[in-house]
Amino acid sequence: MSAVFNQPSLARRIAPVFQGFDGFLAFAVFLLACAGLMTMYSSGYDHGTRFMDHGRNMLLAGFIMFLVAQVPPQRLMTCAVPLYTLGVALLIAVAVFGITKKGARRWINVGMVIQPSEILKIAMPLMLAWWFQRREGQLRPLDFVVATLLLAVPVGLIMKQPDLGTSLLVLAAGMSVIFFAGLPWKLIVPPVLIGVVAVTLIIGYESTLCADGFDWRVLHDYQKQRVCTLLDPSKDPLGKGFHIIQGMIAIGSGGFGGKGFMQGTQTHLEFIPERTTDFIFAAYSEEFGLAGNLLLIASFIFLIFRGLAIALDAPTMFSRLLAGAVTMIFFTYAFVNMGMVSGILPVVGVPLPFISYGGTAMVTLGLALGILMSISRARRLMQT
Repeated sequence: MSAVFNQPSLARRIAPVFQGFDGFLAFAVFLLACAGLMTMYSSGYDHGTRFMDHGRNMLLAGFIMFLVAQVPPQRLMTCAVPLYTLGVALLIAVAVFGITKKGARRWINVGMVIQPSEILKIAMPLMLAWWFQRREGQLRPLDFVVATLLLAVPVGLIMKQPDLGTSLLVLAAGMSVIFFAGLPWKLIVPPVLIGVVAVTLIIGYESTLCADGFDWRVLHDYQKQRVCTLLDPSKDPLGKGFHIIQGMIAIGSGGFGGKGFMQGTQTHLEFIPERTTDFIFAAYSEEFGLAGNLLLIASFIFLIFRGLAIALDAPTMFSRLLAGAVTMIFFTYAFVNMGMVSGILPVVGVPLPFISYGGTAMVTLGLALGILMSISRARRLMQT
């Protein structure tokens, strides 16, 4: 008598690959991706293949997310030290013989031209999460000092390029890990107070600090100009203040319901600079108004809260710290971009996640989502 074996169907065979995927996280990303495609179609209609390229970048990010989601968090932990070491080595190489464009040395040719600072957006939280995982149960103040030094090296190298936007994102990712690891409040309060006092002094003595010839020492001239432009963009409305002024006009002219899809005059008459990249939020606001902004912000909040929920449920300290830091990357991207376009933060060149055009940034976001999916998937598989 022969036994009959029924071959499982294709759906059953591929089901384990998708088992454990976080549906809530995928839904939030889907909403943001739809908003990004609509906005790019409108704002990039005369930018050649921008819309098609943006869709291709999204597909690439989705593919990367899918691949990384298959990698267990334990395997990700083994990549922390090599990836961090590679990133710092490339930053040093950039400082020595990097490619200079528009006064900034941020790129290097390794067979193809790359921007090594992008690696640190993911490598930095990986490295710090690995460090605190090793010190679990025996954390001392010295461990936080070592973590700060690990963070300060790449941030300092990136600021020297200079690249304030990327250094801010790497700093935020690293500080998130240090904070979630249990940084004492007595070490948090003094820097916050110093920052508040510094901002108060800058606002109070704006006319003196922004006067020609005043040396800020710590900041480059272009960084000083960005801060001074933020405080009073009307001083140079056709020059350095043009970006902020036009962005605020576009946001305000959208009203509550917006002017309608493809009907943004500030956008289509090309008053908004960089309307497909850094200032795409202004184009979105003009066409979809306050109602559209509330939906967009709600989608980001949903994504961030879902990421924090994944962090809370993570089974290990490494996974918890990494998930929390990756989630804060999305928060920093969105908050800084919306803030600078709205005129409440200096213009630092930070894209709006899933909305702004840019292949490198989209790949970074795909990696970040893949890490969150991996951590969520590992937890769900453990529970089942």
